[in-house]
Amino acid sequence: MSSLRYLNGYPAHLIVQVEKMIAEDRLGNYLHSRYPDRHDCGSDRALYEKAAALRQKYLRNAPTLDRVLYDSKQDVLKNALGLHTRSSKNHGGRLRSSREIRIASVFRDCAPQFLDMILVHELAHLREMEHNKAFYQLCEHMLPGYGQLEFDLRLYLIWKDLQG
Repeated sequence: MSSLRYLNGYPAHLIVQVEKMIAEDRLGNYLHSRYPDRHDCGSDRALYEKAAALRQKYLRNAPTLDRVLYDSKQDVLKNALGLHTRSSKNHGGRLRSSREIRIASVFRDCAPQFLDMILVHELAHLREMEHNKAFYQLCEHMLPGYGQLEFDLRLYLIWKDLQG
């Protein structure tokens, strides 16, 4: 099933369960029962404040963020839910470093747990650049239940695709 591209790499028994939920038209009900609320970070400023609070709580020694914003050009189809970028520019003989996080605008209206998961994921890249064991341990430390939230977010994306 091409709509399950977000589940590449997951065990076959999970994919069969998801296909069954889709066939029985239960995926939307499952997601709504687990995540009935919507977050209130509709603006880039509110998103930045939320990310800054998470960084302050868990990553005090990590570099500060210059920008956190919703990006309408971010393409979730290319598996980019969010993007953490660093850039360095030369200003009068000094090197100026900039760090920003861009979140796909499709997440302006999602469950607060999903937004937290994406922010935690991108913030973890301040410490661990690769998706290795230490990276996922840091994500789990910052947001207990991170693995389940990531899976459910993938289900949410599948459901959004099916809705058109």
